[in-house]
Formats: sequence, C-alpha cells, structure tokens
Amino acid sequence: MAEQNKTTNQKEENDSQKLEQNQREKPISFIGNVALIGFFGGLIWSTFGLFLFYFNFSEFSPKVILSTWTTENVRQGWTGALISILLLSVLSIIVALVYYLTLRKVNGIFAGILFGLALWAIVMFALNPIFSEIKPFKELDRNTIITTACLYILYGVFVGYSISYEESERKEQNQTNKQEEGNQNAEAQS
Repeated sequence: MAEQNKTTNQKEENDSQKLEQNQREKPISFIGNVALIGFFGGLIWSTFGLFLFYFNFSEFSPKVILSTWTTENVRQGWTGALISILLLSVLSIIVALVYYLTLRKVNGIFAGILFGLALWAIVMFALNPIFSEIKPFKELDRNTIITTACLYILYGVFVGYSISYEESERKEQNQTNKQEEGNQNAEAQS
C-alpha cells in the first residue's frame, strides 16, 4: 500500500511538473500564428514578385505600393524595395486575418486558390486607379497578367493552406486534450 501511494505521489508530481512547464512555455496563440503566417507570406511572395519584375516577367514590381506616397528617388533603389516588401508583409497580416475570419475551416487547396485570385482581381481592377505605375488591365501584356495571377494564387495557397492546417492541428490538439482529461478523470475515479 505504501508503494502504491508512493507511485501515485510520483505520478501526481510528474503531472504537476508537466503542467507547470506547459504554463511557462506559453505557445503562440492561434491569432499570433495567423499574423506570422501573413507576415511571412507577404515577405516571401513580395520578394519573389520583385525578382519576377527584375527578370521581366511582370511590368510592375511590389514597389508600386509606394507610388502614391513617395517620390521616384525613394522607389528606385534597394531602400524602396525593402520598404515595399516590409509594408506588404504588414498588410499581409491583415489579409491573413481576413482569411482566418472567412475561410479557416475550409480544408484543401482550392479555397487558397480562389482567395488568391480574388485578391488579384481586387488589385487589378478595384485598386488599379490608386497605383499610377500599374497600367489599366486592358493595356497589360499577357506575361504580366499570367505572372501576377500565378503569384497571387501561390500567395493565397500559402496563406490559406497554412491557416487551415493550423486550424485542423488546433482541433486535433483540443480533442487529444479532452481525451487525456477524460482518461485522467476515469483513473482518478477508479
């Protein structure tokens, strides 16, 4: 009986240590993960968009975001490229939050594809008058249209699939935690 109490006490001590460790290592909240996904999505794909512009796949670069607020001198150098990439990364956090609010429970790649195409359409048609460096849609060449559409699709898939994956992982973790609690309660009652 003394050994059984000793074993039970050790198990309770180990459980309390694990709980204490979990409380110290507070994981990033789901919204925090969404913000990180958005930031890195913007960082990766706007950088890729800049390279596509330099290799003449597109008629405009991510630096167009600066066209309404800065002078030509700022946009020309690497400073303009870095500022535009960082600005797009921050704006991408908002876009990721929109995806989180609307489509996070949709599994699969197609939601991300459609989300990316919707973003592309918004930029090409609704926001086009704001950015003076982007020609009207009818005047853009085929390479620019295809390249930018593909870039937005890749961005949408990256953000969408990452957020949906995090959502499904969170659900699995919650189910596992509930099962463990149920098992612990069953053990405590017996």
